[in-house]
Amino acid sequence: MPLIQDYPEPDFSRSPLEIEALDSDALKQFEKWLREAYQEDYPMPHAMSLATASPNGMPTMRTVLLKLYDSRGFVFYTNYSSRKAKQIAEHPEVSLLFPWIQLGRQIIITGAIEKIPKTESLKYFRSRPRNSQLSAWASEQSTVISSRKILESNFSAVKLRFSGKVIPLPDFWGGYRVNPTSVEFWQNRKDRLHDRFVYNCEKNGDWNIDRLTP
Repeated sequence: MPLIQDYPEPDFSRSPLEIEALDSDALKQFEKWLREAYQEDYPMPHAMSLATASPNGMPTMRTVLLKLYDSRGFVFYTNYSSRKAKQIAEHPEVSLLFPWIQLGRQIIITGAIEKIPKTESLKYFRSRPRNSQLSAWASEQSTVISSRKILESNFSAVKLRFSGKVIPLPDFWGGYRVNPTSVEFWQNRKDRLHDRFVYNCEKNGDWNIDRLTP
């Protein structure tokens, strides 16, 4: 079997990133990079890897979709009975990763996480396509099933149950908000001498920016 190093590695180097070019606010800098990712036609730049940990420190990771971000943090939605939700309840600190590989960039966010108000979850739930609303009811996320037919049967049953009706928000489904305490911006440079800057949130809410070695 060939080694990974035997395959050609594309060059995703970008222009130098200097601290003077960064916004003093981490969320505004995130918004700038996200906007540029869309402008450069990167597919689904709002997809992010979410890392959680069990009480004994065993980490798990999965991809979720960023649905909202503002001065309060980063919001995604999920089943409150899922494995990630259980780990969040046990250890309410997480990490997010935006791996924009072809852009030569990545962003790492760490911080505390909490459920958003039910009113906010309801507003988003009502904006989802009807089948997505039904899927939230049909899927007991992270539970073991013997075949896909069970999932499809659950979906059919839920579809019949709410036929001609407004689909209510499930009690077991809603959003989380990650309140960032640190945000790292990484940009590719040649010869592995990449540019890395980390924002750390101070007690007064301001951000302190440091350059890190790659």
